[in-house]
Parts: sequence; C-alpha cells; structure tokens
Amino acid sequence: MPHAPRAVLQSALADLADVPATGRWVRSGSARLHVLDYGGRGPALVMLPGITSPAVTMDFVARELTDLVRPLVVDIRGRGLSDGGGTYSLEEYAEDTEALVHGLGLRRPLLFGHSMGARIAAVVAARGKAATGGSVLVDPPMSGPGRGPYPTALEAFLGQLTQAERGTDADEVALSWPRWPRREQELRARWLSSCERQAIIATHRGFETEDFFAWWPSVAGPTALLYGADSPVVTAAGVAEARSLRPSASFSAVPDAGHMVFWDNPPAALAVLRQALRPMVG
Repeated sequence: MPHAPRAVLQSALADLADVPATGRWVRSGSARLHVLDYGGRGPALVMLPGITSPAVTMDFVARELTDLVRPLVVDIRGRGLSDGGGTYSLEEYAEDTEALVHGLGLRRPLLFGHSMGARIAAVVAARGKAATGGSVLVDPPMSGPGRGPYPTALEAFLGQLTQAERGTDADEVALSWPRWPRREQELRARWLSSCERQAIIATHRGFETEDFFAWWPSVAGPTALLYGADSPVVTAAGVAEARSLRPSASFSAVPDAGHMVFWDNPPAALAVLRQALRPMVG
C-alpha cells in the first residue's frame, strides 16, 4: 500500500495566524522555499531546524530573539510549506540556504541550526559561497562513516510520521516527547504530516554516511557549539574531538537537556543561545 502523501492540515495553517512573522518565499533551482521572517533591528539570523521540524515548530525560540537579531526560520526542503524533491544531501541543503541568503539580500547573516540544521549550517559556513557572520550549531549529529549509527533509529521517525499521516494529537505525541511544553506537542501533532517521508529517510541515511567532522574544521567565522548535557547525539567523546579540531570555537552544555535541547529545557537553552549570539551581534 502506498504511503500517504505529505499534507499540511488546515488546522496547522491556522497556527500561522498566531505567529508574529511574515511568510517569505525564495527559489533554489526549481524548488520554492518558505521562510518565516520575524523582523528585528539586529543582524539576520538564519534558523535551520531539524529532520522533522517545520519552521513553525521553532516559533517559541525565534520570538525570544528579536531584541538581538532578525530571526528567519526556514522550512527546510521537504518540510512545512517548502517544496520537496531532490537528493536531500547536506550539500543540496546548503545550496538551498545559500539561495535563501542571496534571494533575500541578507548581508553576512548569522547561522543557527539544530540537529540536521546544525550540520547544514556547518556546511554553509565551510563552503563560503554565501558570506556569513558566524554560526551557532546546536547538537549536530556526529554519527557518520566509521562512527556508529545515529542514536534514534529510522523506524522511530517513520512510526511517528505514520501516526501523523493517519491523524494524531498532543496526547499521543507526549508518549514520545513527554517533557515538551504542551504547545509544542500540539504543533508537532498538526505539522509532522507536512514532512516528506523520503526527506526523512534520505536525511537519516545522511546522518550515517555524511561526516560532520569533514566540514567542522573549515567552518568560517566565530562559531559556538551548544549541546544537551544529556544528549546521546553529542557525547563527551564527540565534544573532545570537536575541541581538538576547532579549539577557537566556544562550547556550552545546556543542563537537564537531551538532544531536543530547546524543547527539553527552554529557559536554560534560550539563555545559553543568547549568550552565544551576543559576541557575534556586536
């Protein structure tokens, strides 16, 4: 039986009415990409979410940063309102981000990414095809060739997607993510079905076939690596290797947080993020 196509629910679209941001669109090749622009007087901060996180699910982070930066949260290719298709490789995601920077006329934006988004931000900063002013990478998957599997199996992601495709609610989401604020459980219940199955499959494969450390030493500009103190994705050994390869970067652990850093401990994660951003904002 074929899987259900990705779908943006009417109830999900209605969530955007409560988001204090303007929807913008850019093209990357033939793909149309959607961005939530929160405004603000500071430098642009391009925010790149994780593997199953449409842009709206990072609203609770973006709206707390507008006094420092101009947050622009991206619906990554194959998620939210952005088109799907393509290879879903790290370099294709980086090309999309570069197209966004050029398409919106952003001048030396800062980059912020969580999980998959942190890997994308690292590649963009290392490639240097779009001038950037610094980057904050939060809990980037450090799995890869010869490094063991990604801690969360693909089946777990696909099982949650199947729930969303047949219809889910915040109570069911809470079974997988009990620590999350209720609003974030509700948003996930409504928005997860907007994620393309193939995008999840290909990206998860990339977590185990594309090496973060191949790009990390070349990340240009001021760089901060944040991670959950209890994260299985960024381990003590991973932090030690990252320090040895890029001693000029700053490193900060978010207490009482696993891989879903901002969802697990929002106040502490936001405080650590703001501390990382301040020197880059100037």
